[in-house]
Amino acid sequence: MRFTIPADGHYVLTNAAIPEAVMGDASSGALALVDLTVSDGLVTAIAPAGTAIGPHRVDLQGSIVLPTFVDIHTHLDKGHIWPRRQNPDGTWMGALLAVLADRQANWAAHDVERRMDFALRCAYAHGTAAIRTHLDMAPPQHTITWDVFQTMRERWSGRIELQGVGLMGPDTILDKPTLRAIAERTKAAGGVLGGSSAAHAENPTIMRNLIEVAGEFGLDIDLHADESPDPAANALECLADAVLETGFTGRVIAGHCCSLSVQDAETANRVIDKVRRARIAVISLPMCNLYLQDRDNRDGVRTPRWRGVTLLNELKAAGVSVAIASDNTRDPFYAYGDLDAFEVLREGARILHFDHPQDAAFTWARAVGADAAAIAGFNYTATIAPGAPANLVLFRARNWTELMSRPHSDRMVLRHGAPIDTTLPDYSELDDLMGAA
Repeated sequence: MRFTIPADGHYVLTNAAIPEAVMGDASSGALALVDLTVSDGLVTAIAPAGTAIGPHRVDLQGSIVLPTFVDIHTHLDKGHIWPRRQNPDGTWMGALLAVLADRQANWAAHDVERRMDFALRCAYAHGTAAIRTHLDMAPPQHTITWDVFQTMRERWSGRIELQGVGLMGPDTILDKPTLRAIAERTKAAGGVLGGSSAAHAENPTIMRNLIEVAGEFGLDIDLHADESPDPAANALECLADAVLETGFTGRVIAGHCCSLSVQDAETANRVIDKVRRARIAVISLPMCNLYLQDRDNRDGVRTPRWRGVTLLNELKAAGVSVAIASDNTRDPFYAYGDLDAFEVLREGARILHFDHPQDAAFTWARAVGADAAAIAGFNYTATIAPGAPANLVLFRARNWTELMSRPHSDRMVLRHGAPIDTTLPDYSELDDLMGAA
């Protein structure tokens, strides 16, 4: 089934199945059968199925329609380096060292720009309209990559709304002069202050430094926290403590938070309550966490014992804002992926078990849409409503199990009411950057 969209941009999508959760009722898991009127790139009306009148009617026969996606946590600067720099053992430390070596050897502006543009074309073809990317800030990379990011943000304006996060390691955050220099460049680029911290004795100082400098420069915070299987990892709790103690008023996001799921119930409940009170949003990266966590090859062949993801269902039930995202793409931290936010939703249902109760499953479409957009503060809201841009993804699926059972590579993506070319760029475009590999 291939839908034909009238070229004049004025039409009605009849018998469209749209989750009520993406049309304004965030708590509803129901699918509503509606007629969607599109004119001049906007959704102009939503009416019960069979009631809308228009010169051009496209019968979707109950097919599901979602708003184009929001991918709130990615790494566009690392993407697609796997052919030249693989992870030697699949571990988090193996990934960290491999990326460090590749960054020092190869991350000139032209290299980062080419790979970043390739990744954005993939995301756009899959149906993504907004992306937040973390960007490595180890000097001198903070000067190189912010320039590239600003170029890409301007180039992709109107197609993908971009946000950037300056990503620092704990040693950099503890070094106040370097931290301030990075914050100054981040502020100039309209970015967010970020970092990575797991099981470190310095965590309280790290969080204090980060919040102090973020407040000084008026920046929001987006931190990689506890990307670790160690139940003693306490970055998330230290972050929540620091926010509560200082009264920091900016947006605060914590990504990964893997160790929360291996802590005892008393500890986990205490941390979740602090996170809620501190208004920290939590982002799970299900595919990357599944790939990296609990991978230990020191004693030979070994099967992982846990899925690596955080307590996302418990966090949401406690009133914490949550979302899911792609994370890395074809680099040492994750060998796979294509910045397809629908793949994240599909795999997230399997990995995180948010598919039951099934009558609430469609609320999770907001985790790669409206909830992610609100957490990050994107202009794009990822909702389907009168007056909103007709940025839509049409699927050949009529219910949850049909939607989740296939990758839907034949999906139709509409941007401002018009179908786009969903042909993906060929990997060979990057061959010259990969050298002998």
